[in-house]
Amino acid sequence: MLDNGYVYLAASRLSLFHSTTDWALVIEIFGYSPRGDNPDIHVHTFASRLHARDPREKFVSEQAYVNYLANYPNNDSRFFYPIDGSWQDEDNSELVSTYATHLSLRGASVAIPSVASFGAHGISLEEPGRIRVFELCRFLAATHRELVLGTSQERRVSIVSGMRQILQLEEWRHPDLISDELPSTSLSFQQLAEVLVTGDPSHYRGSEPSNTHWSNWPEGGTL
Repeated sequence: MLDNGYVYLAASRLSLFHSTTDWALVIEIFGYSPRGDNPDIHVHTFASRLHARDPREKFVSEQAYVNYLANYPNNDSRFFYPIDGSWQDEDNSELVSTYATHLSLRGASVAIPSVASFGAHGISLEEPGRIRVFELCRFLAATHRELVLGTSQERRVSIVSGMRQILQLEEWRHPDLISDELPSTSLSFQQLAEVLVTGDPSHYRGSEPSNTHWSNWPEGGTL
């Protein structure tokens, strides 16, 4: 769901993988949850087979582990954290500290933008004079997209070996799940399914207008 009520969406990407025996669809979501400490990249993998499932040791009981495998046979989630540094407000982690001048983005020092810089990227600050973390995430997605989304290794974290990436989309038409629009009824996802079945990316024609920009999902992060 791109309008996950617990996550402010900043950027997304969709990739398809294929081999003679397997298929996989990966969706990367970069955003911020006020219930978490830091912005993250959530890598959602849907596949015929999955690599590196969570081990038994991560579960409180054998039954919990069995339930995990039974309930999620073809999908898994992994998280990555591209931003480091002491840049969040110590008293309110949803705000950027007024004392912060830089943050570390994948090891690169990136300047905290001025409050006047956000409007150029269609971002209206909720609180005049202060920058909220999700607003900064959206700014970084506009100015450093490749750094806030997954690396090739992160994208493949749950992909079995021997598969090749056959398609990568920076934008697409995503179903509105909260309004009961299913992927199976979406022309875009029907075309993506054809690509996965055949291994031929020409089946995806992108004939529907894209809606993956964060501005199309205003309910995200508002719970």
